[in-house]
Amino acid sequence: MTDDSEPSPIDIDLRAILAAMRRNLIAIAAILATALLIGVVATLLMVPKFVATSQILVEQQADQIIDTEGPQPTVSGQESERFLQTQVDVIVSRSLAERVVESEGLADNEAFFAAQGVEYPTEEDLGGIYSGRNALSRLREDAAIELLQSGLSVNLPVDSRLVAISFESTDRVVAADIANAVATNFIEANLSRKFDSSAYAREFLGQQLADAREKLERSERELNQYSRAAGLIRVTGQGANADQETTLSVTNDTLVQLNAAASQAAADRIAAENRWRSIASQASGSIPQVLQNPAYQALLRQKSEIEAQLAVERARHLEEHPNVLALEAQQAKINQQLSDVGEAVKRSVRLEYEAARDRESDITGRVSAIRSDALDEQDRGVQYNILKREAETDRALYNTLLTNFNELNATAGATSNNVSLVDLAQPPRESSSPILILNVLVAMILGLIVAGVYVFLREHLDDVVRSPEDVERKLGINVLGIVPNVGDADPQEELADPKSPMSEAYASLVANLRYSSSGGLPRTLSVTSAQAGEGKSTTSFKLATDFAGLGRRTLLVDADLRRPTLHRRFEDREKEGLTAVLAGERSIDEVIVASDRPNLSLVSALPIPVDPSALLSSYKLEMIIEELKSRFDCIVFDAPPTLGLSDSPTISAHMDAVIMVIDASSGRRGAVKSGLRRLSMVNANVLGAVLTKFEAKRLGSEYSYYTSDYYAYSTKDGE
Repeated sequence: MTDDSEPSPIDIDLRAILAAMRRNLIAIAAILATALLIGVVATLLMVPKFVATSQILVEQQADQIIDTEGPQPTVSGQESERFLQTQVDVIVSRSLAERVVESEGLADNEAFFAAQGVEYPTEEDLGGIYSGRNALSRLREDAAIELLQSGLSVNLPVDSRLVAISFESTDRVVAADIANAVATNFIEANLSRKFDSSAYAREFLGQQLADAREKLERSERELNQYSRAAGLIRVTGQGANADQETTLSVTNDTLVQLNAAASQAAADRIAAENRWRSIASQASGSIPQVLQNPAYQALLRQKSEIEAQLAVERARHLEEHPNVLALEAQQAKINQQLSDVGEAVKRSVRLEYEAARDRESDITGRVSAIRSDALDEQDRGVQYNILKREAETDRALYNTLLTNFNELNATAGATSNNVSLVDLAQPPRESSSPILILNVLVAMILGLIVAGVYVFLREHLDDVVRSPEDVERKLGINVLGIVPNVGDADPQEELADPKSPMSEAYASLVANLRYSSSGGLPRTLSVTSAQAGEGKSTTSFKLATDFAGLGRRTLLVDADLRRPTLHRRFEDREKEGLTAVLAGERSIDEVIVASDRPNLSLVSALPIPVDPSALLSSYKLEMIIEELKSRFDCIVFDAPPTLGLSDSPTISAHMDAVIMVIDASSGRRGAVKSGLRRLSMVNANVLGAVLTKFEAKRLGSEYSYYTSDYYAYSTKDGE
């Protein structure tokens, strides 16, 4: 079961919309009239444009001039539609537009620019984008291309291969010429594209063929370089083995020679090592190689002679004699020379050993390297075979590409053009735009949109409280009564007539007040408003009158000490009232005035005090109210407005109930909410609001029942 109480996801209040339209009827009419006027004027000011159309036939497949092997492929419907749409995209492409501009010379044709409603580009139109010697030409070319594309339209009907190419221009001849130029250029471009595609294929295969040739040369060169680097000599076979190759290597011969040299070097190193080890720890004077040295032997003979001479001189002279000293010096020099020669001979033996050792190490290293080369020779043979196979593969690929290239050259351009011209565009007789009816319709739609936006914004930005729903929705308080607007009629006369709509409205208000609380009518009631002139004084007087008519002892107190009005109803308009009592100058009995209505008494606000707020804030106000409550059944206070004044909140704080009077023609939500906020700050008991000067007709049919109720009684009475 569905819950009828749940709100609809789409809640459109048509009556509220109609009411808003009624309130803004003049503005809506003005907007629509302006829109229609603009549409008509714009249509009259528009330059007529003409559309010329040419038709071409686009076939899916073209006839083959040279028969090829195999049947023609079958194309699906989806692929056919995609093909036709592709042709349409080609027609509107920039490349075809450039071709048309170039072939027709549109970039230099001032008449073409004029026909499209654009001024011919000059040097003054050059910006930062274009620079160089041909900047102006490129500017005009780009402008012509953009104009061509903007005026071009292509239509592809469903289930048809006839493509309509249309062009729009202010010149009927230009429109036809451009439409035909686009069609013919597309046909030529399509045919050129076929040849270009074949040329591209030939160029592609030619490039691939050149790459294959270069790769074949590179692979054979790498094969030769590898065989040379590996020391493999390629020898062509003879006789039955002419297609085979063998290799020669010098690695083995070199290894044999190095092994012999290594053996000899080892023997020489061992001999030199033995010689060195035999003398390494001996003194140089006892080494045979030193003793056999001729220089050493000569020095020994010189030493013997000097020793003989020294012995003779020592026998003749003392040790300090110059001859003795000279011979001793010669002897020391000879001994040093003998030591140097001995060490030199010993060092030469050591150097021979080291040289033999280094030579052996060098030859041994070369033997190891040659041995590694010999061991790797088989691996290099494997790599050689791999490179050889790569060269053979490259040669086979080159031969295949060469065959395909020759076949493509033979079949190039073997198909005919699949696009043909069906109808040439003729200069149109009638213009395609502007269309008055269409423009007026568009203007009307735009006017309705603008009017709707205007009404929407005005209704949402307008904070005037016009209806009971506005009171409850915008202010959050109940509506106790609705007082209609009497127009040019005298409100006092309307109130005097108990059958008038105004009197009936206040009677309904009194009835609502009687049942607003469990105690019935409030003992003390304050009637206030947000601003002056909203009808609070009239409402206060009428409520007091109706309360008295119910048999209640009622007192109406004019509490507006700033702008009092109740004293105007007295014979003595200078009669003092509430101000005099608050000031202590008069008693309650002295200011109460009996009215001409039973059970109704009145108290004015005179005299006007200097500081009303100070008087109302005194303790005497509460005492006066308590004394009045002991004498009267109902006391109605006509309080001042709430905005900008503290009087009304002060009075309302001592009241049993407060009524807010709102003018339906000028009451503002912000002002009323501000007044209600001030009343809530003093904990005033606001029962609700009375909507005065209410005009149901202005709000639309949704409020028509208010008017019917108000006038129904009066109408029946007149029958």
